[in-house]
Amino acid sequence: MAGLDALSATQELIRAPSVTPADAGAIPALKRMLERLGFACETVEFAEPGTTPILNLYARRGRGGRNFCFAGHTDVVPPGDVSRWSVDPFGAVVKDGVLYGRGAVDMKGAIGAMVAACDAFLGARPQETGGSISFLITGDEEADAINGTRKLLDWVAAKGERIDACVVGEPTSAETFGDMIKIGRRGSLNGYLTVHGVQGHTAYPHLADNAAHRLVAMLSALTTTPLDRGNPHFPASSLAVSTIDIGNKTTNVIPGEARAVFNVRFNDEWSGATVERWLKRRLDEAGGRYDLQVRVSGESFLVPPGEVSTILSQAIGRVTGQKPELSTTGGTSDARFIHRFCPCAEFGLLNLTAHKVDESVPVADLAALAAIYRTALELFFAVG
Repeated sequence: MAGLDALSATQELIRAPSVTPADAGAIPALKRMLERLGFACETVEFAEPGTTPILNLYARRGRGGRNFCFAGHTDVVPPGDVSRWSVDPFGAVVKDGVLYGRGAVDMKGAIGAMVAACDAFLGARPQETGGSISFLITGDEEADAINGTRKLLDWVAAKGERIDACVVGEPTSAETFGDMIKIGRRGSLNGYLTVHGVQGHTAYPHLADNAAHRLVAMLSALTTTPLDRGNPHFPASSLAVSTIDIGNKTTNVIPGEARAVFNVRFNDEWSGATVERWLKRRLDEAGGRYDLQVRVSGESFLVPPGEVSTILSQAIGRVTGQKPELSTTGGTSDARFIHRFCPCAEFGLLNLTAHKVDESVPVADLAALAAIYRTALELFFAVG
């Protein structure tokens, strides 16, 4: 076919400095690669009022049969202090068999491997597969995820497109490449708690209502009672306090207001709404006046083991010899939107350097990931 290997495809993507929400040429570069492979590509831009317009891509080769989709994102987090990098974070430099660059792991490396897998798979078949292969790519995953995958899925559905299986290329490997597939994710809720008391003199505490004391009691109520004990697919839900702010600059004033922010990672025994009700019940029991604002960035979900995770497990075993764990650990991903549209699972590179200085991936792992994705295509269309 076009002779696209995982390394060169990934390097081209890294050299587009697509720090969220900027595209910087990343999706156009991917579009050119896929068009060389015979994909019909459509770019679409979404922008809610007050947000930055985001470029997205849907590409498809084939019109009939079952549709196997590769999903991912081209936006990356900022490189941080560039002086701490040993290389240009957007130079895509290879040193001693390792590719360095922002997005090498999360997740331009996986997209490069997807392109290479399609090149190899299609090149070995002079005839069409009898099915379709597609790409669902956004530039809005690392930030607010408002104008990305969720809207792109709605757009795809409105066009009458159907996706039968999807692999999301998030870096899921935990300790060794190929050791973990994600079949679900915990939900995430941020709580913003403001406790109201009555300001006063520390020498006359009976004439005041100490908001700091109230806050301590409320946080104790939230952190000393487990939400649950976990289940076969998920660990126990957790609540972690991230900041406590009182802002009292004097030592003899009882504060009249105190604030805290916390995060809840919840399993599929909960929804954002039921977690919020649990929080308010615990806070009410602790006593005191408060305001609680919550923001749910993602609901928990589980895709029961099935065709996609089975195909990936078999492909990983053939290429690496690993038997991957089916896991739901980690943060959120765009699979939280995709699983409502079609069966999906997440599999990608080793996560150890994601978002870090000198983010990097062994070139051999890129090649192995491309081989796994190609094998997944072969298995899918062999049984389709």
